[in-house]
Amino acid sequence: MYRSHTCNELRIENVGQEVRLAGWVQKSRKLGGMTFIDLRDRYGITQLVIDAQANQELLDLVSNIGREYVIQAIGEVIERASKNPKMDTGDIEIKVSHINILNSSVTPPFTIEDESDGGENIRAKFRYLDIRRNPVKNALILRHKLAHEIRNYLDALGFLEIETPYLIKSTPEGARDFVVPSRVNPGQFYALPQSPQTFKQLLMVGGCDRYFQIVRCFRDEDLRADRQPEFTQIDCEMSFVDQEDILNTFEGMMLSLFKNVLGIDIKENIPRMSWYEAMDKYGSDKPDIRFDMLIFELTQLAKGKGFSVLDSANYIGAIAVPNAADYTRKQLDEITEWVKRPQVGAKGLIYIKLNNDGSIKSSIDKFYSAEDLQSWAEHMGAKKGDLLLVMSGDNKRKVQNMLGVLRLEMANRLGLRNPKVFAPLWIVDFPLVEWDEETQRFYAMHHPFTAPKPEHMDLFYSNKKEDLERVSANAYDFVLNGSELGGGSIRIHNSEVQKRMFEVLGIGKEEAEEKFGFIINAFTYGAPPHGGLAFGFDRICSLFGGSDSIRDYIAFPKNNQARDVMIDSPSKIDNIQLEELGLKIESK
Repeated sequence: MYRSHTCNELRIENVGQEVRLAGWVQKSRKLGGMTFIDLRDRYGITQLVIDAQANQELLDLVSNIGREYVIQAIGEVIERASKNPKMDTGDIEIKVSHINILNSSVTPPFTIEDESDGGENIRAKFRYLDIRRNPVKNALILRHKLAHEIRNYLDALGFLEIETPYLIKSTPEGARDFVVPSRVNPGQFYALPQSPQTFKQLLMVGGCDRYFQIVRCFRDEDLRADRQPEFTQIDCEMSFVDQEDILNTFEGMMLSLFKNVLGIDIKENIPRMSWYEAMDKYGSDKPDIRFDMLIFELTQLAKGKGFSVLDSANYIGAIAVPNAADYTRKQLDEITEWVKRPQVGAKGLIYIKLNNDGSIKSSIDKFYSAEDLQSWAEHMGAKKGDLLLVMSGDNKRKVQNMLGVLRLEMANRLGLRNPKVFAPLWIVDFPLVEWDEETQRFYAMHHPFTAPKPEHMDLFYSNKKEDLERVSANAYDFVLNGSELGGGSIRIHNSEVQKRMFEVLGIGKEEAEEKFGFIINAFTYGAPPHGGLAFGFDRICSLFGGSDSIRDYIAFPKNNQARDVMIDSPSKIDNIQLEELGLKIESK
């Protein structure tokens, strides 16, 4: 037996017991004739002590033990003379009688401490060492607890966990597929699933009326902090339900996660907001509602004063930044340059200071009187000490989006986005489709299997572009603190409605039959009304852990170039494999 206890298990009541511990050497130090070793395992740290009276063999052995050696220690639990209240095991230590070196270790490239001296790149290369650090280890423990709670919750409601295929058919629509060549079918390819969407709908046709899966999905797209080429979804589907049934079921799931994992009991019902309201007030379909700073339209108030920038705009909007009227000209210039970055795309920024003494100072004093600007402030509910930031343009949604980005940036600067505060909400009533000017066609706002709202079916069958743009989807997103955690919809379950959807999206009959014929055909065999959603499990983990990045919540993540620097992947394959697959590499 290597160990009788873990390194976080022993307490003062264990004094006098003979125990065996095993783990890694966190650090070793000599004080006088005593040697102290901090022994670490997944559970915590226990101090070992070897006194000068120990036998020479043990003393010689201890002198050669370095950091991250794997050892077994046998000894007696004794009370510490100098207790450490910061350690769970700080009241005791182990008076060692025997040590076995189970494995030696070279000096690690960075310290295995909570605050490591290793940079992100070096820690990624040695990820197996990084996992020994508490921040990463605790992130993986949180991930486990969330998965366990999700399974318990859904199992109690009669959901079946069913696995769906990883090698499927490519249906490029949106993000790029990862493709896999078939050796036994030369010239043909599988795709790795971006989602099990069609399979979970087929399970509904098959009568499995409540399905879920914590499933790996794949998208070949550009990365950022909350994106990875392979990611995990909580994928769910239900039959004989409407939107209200689904929202209530999964609102309950999220509330149980808050309560049972974080100890946060959210009593109120999670609010619901239409997509149109979210865009008008927050400039985003995933609004952060932990703070106000709402967007207000000023188009009618601001026009007609001889200022060509605003007079020629189709839309004028503003936010009121609380208690920021004392911003200096240098700070305002810096914010103006910030919104001009390509990531935001603004041409400029107008400011209005509502000074605490009642005076008003702005960058457009030449065109607007103090009374004019005061009317803007009153319309927005702004108060003395606030700073109004105004943007304008031809495209309403584009300006709102820019104001939404600015709103988040100002909230970050003012410390209004506390990661320990959670403000969830549902976004509903999305447009079903959106028009793309470049390709001159409609694209599905969610995916092509989303059903239109029943009351909009007449518009759905119209051939007028303006009518189709007014169709609302029977869809919903779950948003938390400015991040979309999940989304879904009531699905199309009628083959004729599905064919019409493909027609709206410009997918011809032959293309639809080739790509989706199997599901259209399945709908002719008595498909039940059904719907579902998928949550981004990695995002849930990172937000519950108080982080913006999902990487620390994935055991072996990829970097920003979609590479695993630990195993040096992706990599080339040899010519024999290429020949077997019928592939030839051509340099660009």
